[in-house]
Amino acid sequence: SEYREDLVKKTWLAQVKQLNLPASAVFDFASFLANPSDVRDWNIQGLPADDFSTENGVMVTRGRRWPLMIDPQAQANKWVRNMEAPNGLKLVDQQMPDFVRQVENAVQFGNPVLLQDVLEELDPVLEPVLAKNFIKKGNAIMIKIGDKEVDYSPDFRLYITTKLSNPHYTPEVSTKATICNFAVKEQGLEAQLLNTVVKKERPDLDKQKNELVVKVAQGKRTQVELEDAILQMLSSATGSLLDNVELIEALDKSKTTWEEVNESLIVAEETSKKIETASQAYRPCSVRASVLYFVLNDLSKIDPMYQFSLDAYTDLFLLSIAKSPKSDNLQDRIKFLNDYHTYAVYKYTTRGLFECHKLLLSLQMCVRILQSASQVNNEEWQFFLKGGIVIDRSGQPKNPAPHWISEEGWDNIVELDNLAHFKGVVGSFEQTVSAWEDWYRSNEPEAAELPGEWESKCNELQRMIFVRSLRIDRAVFASTTYVANSLGRKFVEPPVLDLMETVADSSPFTPLIFVLSPGVDPTANLAQLALAKGQQDSFNSVALGQGQAPIATKLIEDGIKEGNWVFLANCHLMTSWLPTLAKIIEDTTTKKPNDMYRLWLSSNPTQAFPLAILQRSIKMTTEPPKGLRANLARLYNTITDESFLECKTQHKYPKLLFSLAYFHSVLLERRKFRTLGLNIPYDFNDTDFKVSDDLLKSYLDEYEETPWDAIKYLISEANYGGRVTDELDRRVLNSCLNQFYCEDALAVPNYPLSPLPHYYIPDNGPLQSYKDYIQTLPVSDRPEAFGQHPNADISYMITDSNIMLDSILMLQPAVTGGGSGENTVESLVDSICSDLLSQVPRSWNLEDVMKAKSDDPSALHVVLFQEIERYNILLDKIHLNCAMLRKGIKGLVVMSQDLDEMFAAMSGGKIPPAWIKSYPSLKPLGSWTRDLLLRLAELQRWLDSGYPKVYWLSGFTYPTGFLTAVLQTTARKNAIPIDTLSFEFSVINQDEKDIPGPPKEGVYVKGMFLEGGGWDPETGCLVEPEPMELIVPMPIMQFKPVENKRKAPKGVYICPLYMYPIRTGSRERPSFMINLDLKSGAVDPDHWVKRGTACLLSLAT
Repeated sequence: SEYREDLVKKTWLAQVKQLNLPASAVFDFASFLANPSDVRDWNIQGLPADDFSTENGVMVTRGRRWPLMIDPQAQANKWVRNMEAPNGLKLVDQQMPDFVRQVENAVQFGNPVLLQDVLEELDPVLEPVLAKNFIKKGNAIMIKIGDKEVDYSPDFRLYITTKLSNPHYTPEVSTKATICNFAVKEQGLEAQLLNTVVKKERPDLDKQKNELVVKVAQGKRTQVELEDAILQMLSSATGSLLDNVELIEALDKSKTTWEEVNESLIVAEETSKKIETASQAYRPCSVRASVLYFVLNDLSKIDPMYQFSLDAYTDLFLLSIAKSPKSDNLQDRIKFLNDYHTYAVYKYTTRGLFECHKLLLSLQMCVRILQSASQVNNEEWQFFLKGGIVIDRSGQPKNPAPHWISEEGWDNIVELDNLAHFKGVVGSFEQTVSAWEDWYRSNEPEAAELPGEWESKCNELQRMIFVRSLRIDRAVFASTTYVANSLGRKFVEPPVLDLMETVADSSPFTPLIFVLSPGVDPTANLAQLALAKGQQDSFNSVALGQGQAPIATKLIEDGIKEGNWVFLANCHLMTSWLPTLAKIIEDTTTKKPNDMYRLWLSSNPTQAFPLAILQRSIKMTTEPPKGLRANLARLYNTITDESFLECKTQHKYPKLLFSLAYFHSVLLERRKFRTLGLNIPYDFNDTDFKVSDDLLKSYLDEYEETPWDAIKYLISEANYGGRVTDELDRRVLNSCLNQFYCEDALAVPNYPLSPLPHYYIPDNGPLQSYKDYIQTLPVSDRPEAFGQHPNADISYMITDSNIMLDSILMLQPAVTGGGSGENTVESLVDSICSDLLSQVPRSWNLEDVMKAKSDDPSALHVVLFQEIERYNILLDKIHLNCAMLRKGIKGLVVMSQDLDEMFAAMSGGKIPPAWIKSYPSLKPLGSWTRDLLLRLAELQRWLDSGYPKVYWLSGFTYPTGFLTAVLQTTARKNAIPIDTLSFEFSVINQDEKDIPGPPKEGVYVKGMFLEGGGWDPETGCLVEPEPMELIVPMPIMQFKPVENKRKAPKGVYICPLYMYPIRTGSRERPSFMINLDLKSGAVDPDHWVKRGTACLLSLAT
C-alpha cells in the first residue's frame, strides 16, 4: 500500500507537474476510478474496507487483463463469489474432471468463472483465454479452447485465485494476467478490524456512516444528472437562448438544486470527519488484534501444520468482543477487550502447538505487543536474538577471566559495549570481575542481582541480554520470567488439552486434526471421548494407506447423513489423496450435514498437507508425558491385574517388570539430552514394552534359573534394538539393561536403579503397590536418574535456548534499512563481506605446491594436496560470493536466490549454506571464519616447514583420509598389509613446544575435545567433570599403527571420536571417525557409556 502511494505521489505526480500537465492537487487512484456506491457494494459483498483492498478491487474490475489474485486469506475469493453470484458464477479448480467443459460453457454463455486454488502452473488450455486470442468469423467472435473453437460471449469474465502467499509465476503467466496481491498486511488488517469493532461497539456510528455513503452517492448522482440535462438542452436548443423560457427555468432549478446538494455534501463531509474521529478511539483494539494475527500467521515458518485462517481469527475476535467485560468508560472497555482477546488467542493457539513451541508463541506475542507500543528497543532485541558477531578479534580488549568467560561470551560482552545503554560494560568486567563471576555462577542468574550500577540501570530485556551473553542455558527461564512479568503468569502456563471443550468449539464443517508426535496414538483417547459423548456406536475409524480412499470416502458420506464420528488416522501416509479430501470437506458446506457429524484426522507434520484443510480445522497436538514418574504411571495404567498375575514366577516377575518399565521410561527420557542420551532419537513405543513383557513372562516360566543373557539379548538387541541403527546407541541399551537385569535386582532389597535414593525396585507386592510407589517419585527428574551427570541438564538447556532463539529469528520481519544509516541490515552484511574479503587469503597455486613437494611422494603429501585443492574451492567461493553480494546490496547486480540465502545467513550471524559443503560445522560465522584462518595457517606451516611434529586433526576437511594415510605410511615402511593394521592410542602429557620431534611410529595428534566427562592429566584417565564444565580439551595423543591389536583390557573405555557435535553427521558425511581407548578411572566403562562420553574434533562455538 505504501509502495503504491509513493509511486503515485513521489514518482508519477512529480513528473506530471514537471511536464506542466493539468492535474488535481490531490489524486486518489481508487476514488478516481470507482464510484463510492460501487465500493460500498463491494464492502457489503465481502471486500475489506481498507484502501489497499479498494485499490485491488479497482484493478480486478477495471483491468484489461484477467486478474490472478494472490489470496492466502481467501478474502478475494469470498468477495468474487458474492459479487458474481447473481450472474451465475461457475466455481472450478484444475483438479476437476470436467474443468475444460465448464470453462467452454461459461465462455459460450457469458457466465463468470472463478478458478480457485491454482499453484504456480496454469493449465495450458487457458492460454488463449488469458491472452484473449480472439478469432473473428464474419460477425461472430470465437476463441479456441483445447482443440475446439467456441463462440465468445462479451459477458464472460475470468477470476483466478491462489492460496500461495509468495508464488513465483513465469513471464508467460505474468504478462497475460493482472497479478494482484490480496495478502492482508498489518495496516490493512488494522483498518478491517477497526471496522469490525466499531460495527459491534458503536452500531449507531456504523449506521450513520453507511447512510452517509448512500446520501453522498445520491447527491453526486443528482449533480451529474443535472449537468447532463443542461448540456442536453443546450446542445438541442434552437434560436436565441434568452428567448428559451424552458431552458432558463431549468437552469434556475438546477442552480437551486445544485446549491442544496452542495450544502448537504459539505454537512456530510463534516459528519464523516466526526464519525472517523469517534471510530479512531477504538484503534488500540484493532492494532492489538492485527499484531496478534500476524504472530499466528508467522508460525507456519516453524512448522507447516501451524496454519490459521483469517476467517477463523475474525470469528475469535468477534467472540472476544461479545464475551469480554463491558464498561461505560471507553479506556477501561478497550483494556478489558485487549486483555481478553490476547489470552483468547493464546489459549486458542496453544492447543495446536507442540510443547517446545508454546513459550516461543508467548515470547513472540509479548515482544510484538510491546513493540507496537514502542516499549522495546529494536537494537537490543536483535542483540538478544543474535548475540555479538565478531570476525576480527585483533582490536578486541583482553578477556579478564578466560577460566570462566568463554571466547563466545567475551565476544558478546565486547559487542554489547557498542549499544547505547551498555556503554562501559567492558570496563565494568575488567574492574569488578569477581562480582560478575559470582553472578555467573549463581543457580538462577536471571533472578540474581546484577553487579554494581547495572542492577538499577537495566530493564528486564537488558537483564535478559546479560543472561543470553554469558549463561545462554538460562535464556529459556529468563524469557519465561519476562513474559510472565509483561503479560501475566497465565501466558507461560499453557492450558491442558481438553477434548470435551474442543468438541464444543467444533462444528460439522470444521475438521479436528491431531498433529502427531513420535510414540503417541490418540485413538484410545478418542474412543473414550466418543463413549463419554454417547457416540461409541457411531464412531468409525480407518488407518489411511494404499487402497483405503474408497473406504474413507464412504465413511464420510455415511457420517454426513447419519451424524457419525469419522476418524482418518495417519493422513501423512496418503498425501496424494489429501487434495480429494480437501474437496470433500469443502463440499460438506453445501450438503447440510447432521449436527452430530464430526471428522477427526491425525497426521505427522508434513509440507504436503493441504492448506485448505489446515486453515479451516481445529488443531491439537498430542505428546507423550514428560518425566519418569509420568511415563511409569502411564505404562502401569496399561497393565491389568490379569496380565500381572499371568506369569507363574511371581517371586521374580513383578521386580523384573518394574525394571523393564524403568528401562523403557529411561530410553524415552534420554532423548531430551540429545546426543549425550542417544545419537538418534528413536520412537520407542508401547508395543516394544508389551512384546518385551510377553517375552519376560514366557522365559521366566520356562526356565528354573533366570536366563539373563537370553532375556537381555532379546530385549535390548532384538526387540528395542530392532529400531536402533547406530552401534553406539545399541551399546547404551545394553549398558542400561545390564544394570537393571542382574541377580542383584532380585536378591538385593530395594535394589537401586540410579545413584539417587528415590529410584529403586520396590519389594514384591500386588500391582497396586507398584502404582502407589510410582506416585512417590519426584515430578521432575535429575539427570543422575538416567545415568547422566548434572552438567547434562545445562547442555540440553543450551541447545533448547539456541533452538528457541533461532526459531524467533526466523519469525522476525525481514527489515531492510532505509537510506544510508549505519545500523541497517545492509550495512551490517556489507561490512561482514568487507571483513571477509580483507582477511581470507586467496587460494594457493596447486601446481607450484605439487612441484615444491615432488621429491617426496608420500601418502601424507597426497593428503596435503587433496586438502589444498578442497580449501582452494572454498576460498574462491568466499571471494566470489562476497564480491557479488556487495554488488547486489548496492543494486549493481540482481540478487539471485543464492545471494538472498547468503544475505539472510550473514545477517543472522550464520555460515552461508554454500560454504558448509567443504566441511560440516555448527559454529557461528565469526568463530567459523577464525577457525578457517587457523586451518589455512596450519597448512601453510606444513608447506613452509615440512611435516609437522604434531598434526591438528580438526584442521583437515577429511580427517579419515589423513588417518588412512598414516596407516599407509607404516604399511609401506614395514612392508605389511594395511588391513592388518589398527591404531594404538597413548596420551602424551607434554605441551607441543616441549615435544622434540615426531614419533618413530605413527603421529602425534592435537585438537580433540572431551564431551560428557572430565580428564585427569595426573593419572591420565577419565574423571567426573567440574560443575558447568561441559567440554574439556584433551591432551596430545599418539596414534600408533600396530599389527593385530589386542582386545581392549578391562578398565578401558572405548570412546568414539566425532568430527563435530552432530554425532550422526549426514548421509554424505558421517561424523564418526574412530574409537579411542581411554582409561575409565575409578568407575566401570559402562558408566561412561551411559554418560554419552565422546571426543569431538570441533565444537559449536
